[in-house]
Amino acid sequence: MTGLRRVLVANRGEIAVRIIRACHAADIEAVAVYSDADEHAQWVQMADDAVHIGRSAAQKSYLDPDALLKAARSTDVDAVHPGYGFLSENAAFARAIDEADLVFIGPPPAVLEQMGDKAAARRAAEAAGVPVVPGSGPITDPADAPRAALELGFPLLLKAAAGGGGRGIRTVRDVEELLDVLPGAQAEARSAFRDATIYLERAVPNARHVEVQLLADELGKVVHLFERDCSVQRRAETPRGGARAGLRETTRQTITSAAVRLAEHVGYRNAGTVEFLVDSDENFYFIEMNARVQVEHPITEAITGVDVVAEQLRIAGGAPLALDQDSIECRGVAIELRINAEDPARAFTPTPGDVTALHLPGGPGVRVDTGISQGDRISPFYDSLIAKLICWGTDRQQAYARARQALAEFHVEGVASTVALHRRLTSNAELADGPVHTMWLEKVLADD
Repeated sequence: MTGLRRVLVANRGEIAVRIIRACHAADIEAVAVYSDADEHAQWVQMADDAVHIGRSAAQKSYLDPDALLKAARSTDVDAVHPGYGFLSENAAFARAIDEADLVFIGPPPAVLEQMGDKAAARRAAEAAGVPVVPGSGPITDPADAPRAALELGFPLLLKAAAGGGGRGIRTVRDVEELLDVLPGAQAEARSAFRDATIYLERAVPNARHVEVQLLADELGKVVHLFERDCSVQRRAETPRGGARAGLRETTRQTITSAAVRLAEHVGYRNAGTVEFLVDSDENFYFIEMNARVQVEHPITEAITGVDVVAEQLRIAGGAPLALDQDSIECRGVAIELRINAEDPARAFTPTPGDVTALHLPGGPGVRVDTGISQGDRISPFYDSLIAKLICWGTDRQQAYARARQALAEFHVEGVASTVALHRRLTSNAELADGPVHTMWLEKVLADD
């Protein structure tokens, strides 16, 4: 295939809007899908065509591969973009798309299988000469967890073996705490990924969470788009990191080269992100690879000027990467803040409901990605995201100043939101001066 003509967007919310806009900018038709809850949603109205795929519950719609495949076949598309979340890293879904003679806009199914299995991904990283955090193999029987934990030593991170995005992660400091949190972690992993398998990973003290954005074409050419610092996050929430990460230049070159080397080793294609932990001495360790477009991709777009989703479409259409590593420059600093319909005062409980008023900020260096308009409803069936606020500046101080101004303008009524929390956090001098480690936000929230 030398180009895409019509793409099914197998997702919802802001990422569906983002993909549809990228399709239209490339003169590609976009087909939306929607559940009962999303019949009148923004992305449905934007698309060239739209298909109802089922009931409101995600398992009956956006997580139903048969419904999505049927929608693709019935609308004469030649490709499927899965976005992030839902089935975006599901190898069986990607394989079914391939078998239907359609293009899956993401990596090959075999790569999804390898990178989706945390143990296999660790082995691949080791084979590629990329350092990994000491950890266990996959654990399915809870009775095996204490022995594995004692062999590794505490403190440990308990993680879902079949997924990422912060789902199922727990910090444990002794066997008693491990046994206490294990059932909940496995239940969350089973719900999010249909797989309750977990594994244990040694905690890295005062670590920072740094990830490297990659693009890879069908000819095997891989480039990196520099790094993002995602140390400040509550589970999958925000503030969602900034670029650049404040690393020494030698560390930056080494960590980005390691990410490229891993992608080349596994035969990666399309967009992906390699995640690392970086300790206080700037030793770094591979933790996982997200084989899809990331929630944080606008940060990278802001500092490089590269449209990551447009590149995904070009690669999927068979075009070679027009980007050379030496031509990709990093300019300034960007941060992303996820504005969720959650109540921080009630342990971040989601607050679904009607958005009765919504005023979005603007100005130089300010971008808002959203799938919500005033009058829309935040559904209890899906992620509670209202919008992603991305702010760019020539340096960290300007980026945070613009974020504070944008948050002052950001106004939402009808549901509780995280706007006020972000106002407070972006005014924190320690964060604004940065960088901070992964436990910084937890400490700040605990002190409230």
